[in-house]
Amino acid sequence: MLVQLALYSDRFYMAAVGVYVFAMVLHGWEFARARTAAPEPAASLAGRDGSAPVEVGASAVDAAAVGTADVRAAGVGATAVGAAGLRGAAPAADGPLPPTEGATRSPAERMGRMGVSLVVLGAGLQFVSIVLRGVATQRWPLGNMYEFISAITFAAVVTWLVVLKRGNGLRPLGAFVLFPVVVVQFLGGTVLYTQAAPVMPALQSYWLVVHVTTVSIASGLFFVPGIASILFLLRSSDRLPAALAAKVPSAEALDRLAYRVTIVAFPLYTFAVIAGAIWAEAAWGRFWGWDPKETVAFVAWVIYAAYLHSRATAGWRSGGAAWVNVLGLAAVVFNLFFINLVVAGLHSYAGVN
Repeated sequence: MLVQLALYSDRFYMAAVGVYVFAMVLHGWEFARARTAAPEPAASLAGRDGSAPVEVGASAVDAAAVGTADVRAAGVGATAVGAAGLRGAAPAADGPLPPTEGATRSPAERMGRMGVSLVVLGAGLQFVSIVLRGVATQRWPLGNMYEFISAITFAAVVTWLVVLKRGNGLRPLGAFVLFPVVVVQFLGGTVLYTQAAPVMPALQSYWLVVHVTTVSIASGLFFVPGIASILFLLRSSDRLPAALAAKVPSAEALDRLAYRVTIVAFPLYTFAVIAGAIWAEAAWGRFWGWDPKETVAFVAWVIYAAYLHSRATAGWRSGGAAWVNVLGLAAVVFNLFFINLVVAGLHSYAGVN
């Protein structure tokens, strides 16, 4: 019976990967076909003082800079000023302008919504896979690389769904988020796959639930701001082709997304490091021994602490802080793969066979 449950767990895992791939294709379709707001006439672009327009999303105009006199000059009634000029276009600040209420959805819009539905379905399948894995092994399902990857990618996908729920205009970026998730899951289900089995005695502790769960969730959360910072650097440096840049959310929106998710993930990661030190004292008689995985985890913690500090520091808030955030994601990925698979240490629990 337990063997059968483990088999079903693997099938749900692969089904989730397939659904994510399909969702990624639909999001890619939406991104390729996404339309942005057409530029306004010059008379309505400048502010009352003649200042240049501020970019909103991809190519929309910052309506907040439009003064009453300019709107009247463009032939727009004074009532439109309160709706567009004085309040601004905040909902569109995170990307291409959403369709107006009651408007017919374009094929790209429908594909994007289908993509989100598939991501929800894939997350459900992956959750069932994790639960069945735990039941089949009769332990907490975080004992080897295959299970780590399943938990981390699940956390990344759930984070992305929460971001979509709270933000506007970010949905076309789903392809960029799902691509690394699919790649990592494919590696986990093939090269790093491990048969369901009990864990070694050193891992048979309630600290496995506390420490490894929180570090897995935090690592999954870090995926989303890392990708957002990469796109921020490309967007702000004008290295993207004009046609592609017009479909990517504004640099401000990407920077805001990276910061908000990181300030949620960092406390979790901090707790995971502290819990790991307590577990190390109980298992090995010392809180900290500069084991390779401990060392890289601490380095990653310092990098993210530096990111949060630099994000609030003048002169670093733009490109400098984003580079630090990308470096933090690189440290997390390095710790996940290289330290677990290549470097020998007390944390060599990859379980690859």
